[in-house]
Amino acid sequence: MSILEWIAAPWGYPFMVRALIAASVVGLICSVIGSFVVLRGMAFLGDAIAHSILPGVALGYLVGARDDRRALFWWALATAVVVAVGVGWVSRRVRLREDAAIGIVFTGMFALGIALISTVRGFAVDLVHLLFGNILAVSGRDLVLMGAFAGVVLLIVFAFYKEFLLVSFDPVFARTLRLPTAFYRYTLLILVAVTVVVALRAVGIGLMLAMLITPPSAASLLVRRLPLMIGLSAVLGILSGVVGLYLSFYTSVASGAAIVMVAVGLFLAVLMAAPVRRRMAARRHRVAVD
Repeated sequence: MSILEWIAAPWGYPFMVRALIAASVVGLICSVIGSFVVLRGMAFLGDAIAHSILPGVALGYLVGARDDRRALFWWALATAVVVAVGVGWVSRRVRLREDAAIGIVFTGMFALGIALISTVRGFAVDLVHLLFGNILAVSGRDLVLMGAFAGVVLLIVFAFYKEFLLVSFDPVFARTLRLPTAFYRYTLLILVAVTVVVALRAVGIGLMLAMLITPPSAASLLVRRLPLMIGLSAVLGILSGVVGLYLSFYTSVASGAAIVMVAVGLFLAVLMAAPVRRRMAARRHRVAVD
């Protein structure tokens, strides 16, 4: 098999075409939002929201939506937004650190989800796809839904980029400029929630955090400016999704796990290359000074 045939083979299967598009969307949106998550030290938030949507999914099952995946998506999305807003409200209301507020809301919602799940017979079988994702089963309608939400998230990020940047780096200065810092903070939390739910379809709860954190973390080792970090992170995220699916196609490895393995592999490669890059930059600086 030639290289071109090797590259083209997966595109002969419609489910692989949809999966590749979905992986690219997930890699892009997770990387962009994940850059702000890494910048603000909110890595725990993505994992907490992912686990906290269990009550919403269980409620969807209880009201008869178990056969409608899109209905379950809306239940999960509504729950994720409630959790994100709840985290922001608790941390402001009682003046707790954000990680403490995340822990309180996360454990409460997760416990509620387990309690509801225990009342639904046969739920554990369907829970497998929620935990580990099933990107190969993404349909055309799923792609439209994912693309629409990803587009809205990206539009909001770029529309309020300067405000998000200022609130993330220096909230005190933002308040002196009379910016509505609470509004932008809640908006960012909601965007993280939407991103988590969009990504769950591809990689599941167990692996979603890696896609949200790993590409931005790798990019942060190579560049210092946030715009460059977001752009490089997006490239690494999309590359992780596409290469991971190729790896899954040719080795029969679970697709979600393969995507995350590639993302972690890229991070490790960047981690090893970063010291070399810093030494080269320092050497160029000394030459310029001399």
